[in-house]
Formats: sequence, structure tokens, C-alpha cells
Amino acid sequence: MKKDKKNIKMEEYENKNEPTMALDDEQRVKILSPGRLVLKRFIRNKLAITGSIFILGMFLFSFVGGWLMPYEEDQIFTEYVDMSKVFGGVSINNEYIFVTSDGKEFPMVARAQFVLAANKEQSIFDSQDIEYSLQKLADELYIVYKNNEVAVAQTVVKDIVVTVTDTTLDESFSSAFSTAISKGEQTFEYGGRTYITIQDKKSYKAYEQIPDAVATKNRYDYDSVDIKTSFEFAYAAELTMMAMMEEGITESSFSADGKEYTIVYEGDNAEIYTNENGQTILYSNVSRYIVDSIYEDVFLDIGFKNYVKDLIAQGVEGIQEFTYAGTNGEDRAYTIEVGSNDWIIRWIEDTFVILDFDAPSKAHPVGTDGNGMDILTRLMYGGRVSLILGFIVVIIETAIGIILGGIAGYFGKWVDNLIMRIVDTFNSIPSLPIIIILGFMMDQQRVEPLLRMVYLMFILAVLGWPGIARMVRGQILSLREQEFMIATEATGISVSKRIFKHLIPNVMPQLIVISTLSLGGVILTESVLSFLGLGVKFPFASWGNIINAVSDVHVMTNYLFVWIPAGFCILITVLGFNFIGDGLRDAFDPRMKR
Repeated sequence: MKKDKKNIKMEEYENKNEPTMALDDEQRVKILSPGRLVLKRFIRNKLAITGSIFILGMFLFSFVGGWLMPYEEDQIFTEYVDMSKVFGGVSINNEYIFVTSDGKEFPMVARAQFVLAANKEQSIFDSQDIEYSLQKLADELYIVYKNNEVAVAQTVVKDIVVTVTDTTLDESFSSAFSTAISKGEQTFEYGGRTYITIQDKKSYKAYEQIPDAVATKNRYDYDSVDIKTSFEFAYAAELTMMAMMEEGITESSFSADGKEYTIVYEGDNAEIYTNENGQTILYSNVSRYIVDSIYEDVFLDIGFKNYVKDLIAQGVEGIQEFTYAGTNGEDRAYTIEVGSNDWIIRWIEDTFVILDFDAPSKAHPVGTDGNGMDILTRLMYGGRVSLILGFIVVIIETAIGIILGGIAGYFGKWVDNLIMRIVDTFNSIPSLPIIIILGFMMDQQRVEPLLRMVYLMFILAVLGWPGIARMVRGQILSLREQEFMIATEATGISVSKRIFKHLIPNVMPQLIVISTLSLGGVILTESVLSFLGLGVKFPFASWGNIINAVSDVHVMTNYLFVWIPAGFCILITVLGFNFIGDGLRDAFDPRMKR
């Protein structure tokens, strides 16, 4: 009796602890629901939850963050800054400057021949069938004459026979020419003009020297671009300076072009003054120094050039600052520094610049790129493009893969064989070379950036569907032989409903996993193509074309903030989709995890 009571109590205890089940019991519904079972397994997967947090964060960053940012995607930031810019330079002239007579020409070929003759210390040279002679006044100072032949003389026995070729000369010129030949003189005077005698083999020729140019290495500067150095002025000034050097004096005067000039010559610099309306005015500066501005619309007055020359004469060491008041009377800051063989003049100018590669700041937390655009804003808008493009590509390639794979798997036979050969053909296409060629073609055709993105999505989808089609076809081949498909045939359900309402839903778990994993691959492919300049084009942003700036080694090493954030976004997004894909695969089929 006691034993029966004990057994009864044990049964009551077990019944008390054993939960009662009913068809409408909530706990029973949870256990039997496949969707909730998958969700429960997914939530328990830490990597899947981590990936979901990554993707949620990137969606909020790209879509909500772009909406909250005060800047536009293609907004360029500029400002005015005080910038030291090259203004001009000073160099020592080592080339001959030719001042020609009025109405005369001394062509470039003749100038080159002159230099050769001067270096060889020749007094005569030919150029383009014209004979020239040199008169050396001083080192690096010559008068160039054009020789005009006026007579030819030949020695017959002991007599000199002269033939005058210039009809303006009479027989008395022949006598003067013969006398010069007899005495061996190279020059002779006649009628107030100087003639030269040149022996040519067995004959002599008389030439009238017509002044053609003054060759000097001195530079003549004026206070007006309209003033040109005349032959008479340069000739008189050079002779005066040469005489002043010989006599050791610093001041003298000369006449030229009907005016009187006073010249003050000290060292290597000469200042020429003229008197106008009772006032002594600096007319010209003569020296070997060339002081010029790199700006065509800026004219340097003599005062500025003399100031710079004085600084150089005193000796410039390192970078020397100075100020000079221009024609408007306002002082302006300049610097002068010694270059390799010259001096460089810089000035501080209020310059309108683009804030390219600006370091991170309060206004731009991640800095600006090479185009002066806010990198954080570009990352947000670039995330939109990369994510949307990835989803659209996956949706298109999944749709194509489901349709063709479902048809091939259900019908089999020649339909399956035909579609699978198409799949093999697409799998044999070298994707990267095709994309490169198409990208180059779009560049040549100058396809609009928005239309280019549409083409890019279409190309990636067309090249990516064969893998999905092969997977769907394999799953349907095994599912179509099961009992529920026999039931669909018996009930007379149409073929399209059998495929898309009964077979495809059974393949959805695998499709979801593959699509999730493919998203990361598509985003990575788009980033690589944009980095290579074949994907998304300016002004649209994508993470790939933001990293495109890293193609410059200088940017890669000195401006890490330009490309590291975009690379981090790609890493987090691709990693997140991979984590989600792995989590879904384990949740749909726990045996895969084992």
C-alpha cells in the first residue's frame, strides 16, 4: 500500500513538472515556426549580429548622415589666403643685345654669325650673301657695319686698275683707293666717309661701311614701354661709358637724337638723366642685370629695378625682405633670394585658392580632397551610391538567375542543356578586360555620369547571374521529384505557379545567403572599378573614386585622411555583409556549422 502511494506521488510530481501542450499553445507555435527558428539561430550568432550592426551603421551614416550634413556632394570650398608667389627674377645678361639703325634689319642668322666671328676675333663675316665687318670698341662692345662694295682693283704688271661699281663716285676715288692699296692701308677716307680695303685673292675690293647695329651686353631700361633704344643713343652712350672708364670719372654728358644727356657711371650700373622743363629726370638705366616680372601686364619702373640692383650689389644672403611703393604709392612686401644662377623675387598676394587636401578641422572633420570637397560628405553620398548600386545589381542578377535556373531545373532535357551552355558561355567571359574595354569606350563617348552608373549596374548584373542560375537549377532538380510536386501536378496547377510558387520558395534560404554574400563582392568590385577610373565618375561620389586619389604616392604618404576613411567604410560594409551571410547560412542549415 505504501509502495502504491509512493508511485502515485512520483507520477503526480512528473505530471506537475511536465508542460502541457495544445494545438493553439503559443510555445508550440514558436517551436514549429521555421521563420522564428531561423531568426532565433541568427540572433544567437554573435558574428551575424556584429555584421548587422555594421550594415545598420553604414546605412544610417550614408542616408541619414547625408541628409543631416550642411554641405552638398559636389560643393567646392575656397578661401582667400596670403600666399608667397614668384613675382619675377633677376639675372645677369650674357647674350649680345643688338640695337639696329633706323630702318635697318639685322636678322637672326646674321646675329649668330656675328657671335661666331666675335668669338674667333674675326673682323669680317658673311651672312646670306651680305658681307659685314666688325669694329671692336671694347670688350663685349662692337659696331656692326654692312659692307657695300663700291670698287674693285686689280694689279696689272705694276699698275693698279680700278673699276668703280658705284656710279656716284668719280675718278678721284679711284686715285684714293689706289693710294691705299699701294700703302697697304686697310681703311681710307674719301668725301667725309670711311672705306675699307679687303684683299680677295689677286684683287682688292673697296667697301663703304654702313653702320647697321650696336652689339652690347648692356641692358637699357626705361620708365615706359613706348621708349625704344635708338642706334645713335646706344652708340653715344656706350662710347661715353667706355671713355669714362678709361679716364676714371663717374659723370659725363653726351648728345644723341638732338638731346643732351648726363650719365652717371659707377661700378656696373649707369644712370642716364635728361633735362625737361628745367627738371632733371632719370631717363634710362644701363647695366648687365635683367630685372623682369613673370606677369605680362606688370611693368617694372626704373626705381624698382635700381632698388633691386642695389640690394644685389650689397649682397643678398638667404631670403631678404624689402618693401617698395609702386606707382599707386602703396607699400608692398617682397622677398629676394639667391637662386642657382640668378635671384628670385616673390611677393605676398591675396590669392583665391581651393582648399585642396585641407587637414581635418572643426568645419571639415575628415578634411577635404584634391578637389576641395568635404571628404565626410563625399563618404556619405558615396555610401549611398555603393550600397544602392550593390543592391540593384544583386536584385537584377538574382532575378535573372531565378528565372533561367528555375526553367532549366524544372524542364530539364534540351531546355536545361541550352540554358547551361549559355551559363558556361557567360562564365567563360573574362569580366575585367570586358569592363575595362567598355569603360574606355564610355570615356571616349563621354557618357554622362548618371547614365554611366546605369550601364555599370547592368554590366555587373549580366556578368554575375550565371552562379545564381546554376545554384537554383541544382536545387530544383532535386526538389521536382519530391511528393509535393506530384501533388501540384495532380491538382492541375500551371507550370509557372509550380516553379515560382512551390519550387522557388524552397530555394529562398540559399538565395538569401548567396545574395547577401554577393552584396559585399559587388560593392568591392564597384570600388575597384571606380578606383581604376572605370566606374562611378565625378561629380558623383563612391568609395572607390574617393580612394582614387591614392594613385599619387605623395597623397598616399602625406594625406592619410583622404583615403583611409573610404577604405575603412568599404572594409566595414563588406565585412558586415559577409558576417550576415555566414550567419544566415548557419541559421538556415545548422548542419553546415558542424
